[in-house]
Amino acid sequence: MLTIDNVYAASKVLKSVIRKTDVIHAPKLCEGLDLYLKTENLQVTGSFKVRGAYYKMTKLSKEEKRRGVIACSAGNHAQGVALAAQKNGIKSVICLPDGAPISKVEATKSYGAEVCLVEGVYDDAYQKALQLRDEMGYTFIHPFNDEDVIAGQGTIGLELMEQIPELDAVLVPVGGGGLISGIAYTLKTLNPKVKVYGVEAAGAPSMKNALGKGQVESLLEVSTIADGIAVKTPGELTYELCKKYVDEIVTVTDDEISAAILALMERHKLVTEGAGAVPVAAAMFNKVDLKGKKAVCVLSGGNIDVTILSRVISRGLLMSGRSCQLMIELVDKPGQLMRVASTIASLGGNVTSVRHERSNEGSDVNGCYLRIILETRNFQHIEDIKNGLKDAGFKLL
Repeated sequence: MLTIDNVYAASKVLKSVIRKTDVIHAPKLCEGLDLYLKTENLQVTGSFKVRGAYYKMTKLSKEEKRRGVIACSAGNHAQGVALAAQKNGIKSVICLPDGAPISKVEATKSYGAEVCLVEGVYDDAYQKALQLRDEMGYTFIHPFNDEDVIAGQGTIGLELMEQIPELDAVLVPVGGGGLISGIAYTLKTLNPKVKVYGVEAAGAPSMKNALGKGQVESLLEVSTIADGIAVKTPGELTYELCKKYVDEIVTVTDDEISAAILALMERHKLVTEGAGAVPVAAAMFNKVDLKGKKAVCVLSGGNIDVTILSRVISRGLLMSGRSCQLMIELVDKPGQLMRVASTIASLGGNVTSVRHERSNEGSDVNGCYLRIILETRNFQHIEDIKNGLKDAGFKLL
């Protein structure tokens, strides 16, 4: 059974393996909130997952270690299992969805694991891992629905109690539920007054739906940039723990996640993956009432693929009013583009892209359209530029 003694035992085992990640004060991310960041994105392997995976590995019998282990993962659990197996001299096979970021696939291989790419999402990789377990006799290391794994993740709760003694609330990413189960169980056992909030991607709200319906159900599909929490079916064990110890689960959109990733990079020089940024997105966009509270966001991982990162930054700029696109209707005559550019420049906007389009059938013969992308300071700056263009006689579409 999961007990607080198990969590303390895991903490003792992990001391020589993991980092006790720092807690960073981040009051400027959210007005009126005394916010902190638990930087598990800076953990060994770039994610909290190594905690549970390593502790589970130490509990295996000699025969189980001899046969080897198998796991399935969207990426971070894979690296945790691979590193833990390498340190313990155990063969590891990891099943990953074929859409997992290349950086996570290559990192998993670098820790000595044999990688099996499976078409589909996490749940498809899970079924393949079970098949190989039965065929080859491997021991399956579940990413979240396992008491030893949950105890390992719960060590974050022990660290938070020590690092922020007067903690009021914690916001935790939720995929299958292992991380929040461990943290919530530990915190509620030691200090029942601490509020624990889970955060899921709006495109993968499996645990929120399960708690709302009173039973575990599978989503037909998941769609989110937060690949680390794109789980169709939460665990039975984690569902029961969340039902008992978690105060509320909220969701955030991909645009909100992108804005949070950008804010963490700009203001705190921290790179997080989508799953790692969802708690900050929830705080930034007021998904939970935390005014006047001392709260911490668990940044669960930092293993974001650089190709995804560039797209996320573009989305984040739009969500935070740092970029905008304008469509302006013009009369096609000399000097119009110069007038538009000078008006924008006088208001402090920076034009990064211009596209000139001839008018369509049915519009003025001398008409044309100007599609402009701008760098801006915030949403108010965008409104100032729009009003300035209108005052100059331009028609915005």
